[in-house]
Amino acid sequence: MKIGAQLYTVRMFAQNERDLGRTLEKIAAMGYEYVQVSGIGNIAPEKVKHLCNANGLKIVLTHNPEHRFLSGIDALIEEHLMYGAKYVGLGMMSDRYRTPDMFDDFFRGFEKPLQKLKDNGMLFMYHNHALEFSRLADGRVMMDVMLEKFPADMMGITADTYWMQFAGLDVNDWLKNHADRLPCVHLKDMIPDGFTAKMAAVGSGNMNFAAILDTLRNNGITEYALVEQDDCYGESPFACLKKSLDYVNGLPGGK
Repeated sequence: MKIGAQLYTVRMFAQNERDLGRTLEKIAAMGYEYVQVSGIGNIAPEKVKHLCNANGLKIVLTHNPEHRFLSGIDALIEEHLMYGAKYVGLGMMSDRYRTPDMFDDFFRGFEKPLQKLKDNGMLFMYHNHALEFSRLADGRVMMDVMLEKFPADMMGITADTYWMQFAGLDVNDWLKNHADRLPCVHLKDMIPDGFTAKMAAVGSGNMNFAAILDTLRNNGITEYALVEQDDCYGESPFACLKKSLDYVNGLPGGK
């Protein structure tokens, strides 16, 4: 399993070509070799690939707008062939699907695009938040239905450890029980703040990442664990990425 950086963490510093180049240089200097492209500005994919190559970084996963799957899948596939990335991600289903009236339409709309990705040697990766573990009015758990509708060779789950914890799951158990869905995961810690929870650099919060990383390293499936911190609460996101990487590398079997 290889450790990478989710560029959404540093999105504020990746909104134009010049800033993205400087940001990728900083990430490479920390010791990262793999990145997920997400949250960056309107920069030509060829430029993104060039800047990653220039800094010795490999693109392994992306997040893309929903409409690119539904009405632009051929261009999306070509883009990922150029990137050399086989994991094509969606950050979250849109509001219209997160209702009892439209939830099942998600599967009808995405079935053909997902099959097309599979036919081209790629895999659709769905990134969870907490909401996918809630129940619909008819009692079904959304995530359970998603896993039932799309098999593992058509849909992986970019398991976000923070949001799983937020949803009240035993994160390590869920990862053990769904290993076939986990070629990519997001590493994100949680720390309590009064009656709320905050995101934290990996190893800085209360989650048992020693056990989580051991599970991921030994499942034979997970290729990339990508560090992500959506909100750094005023701390430098670069410092947070470095802190997370240092912690992971410092664990037994880490580097």
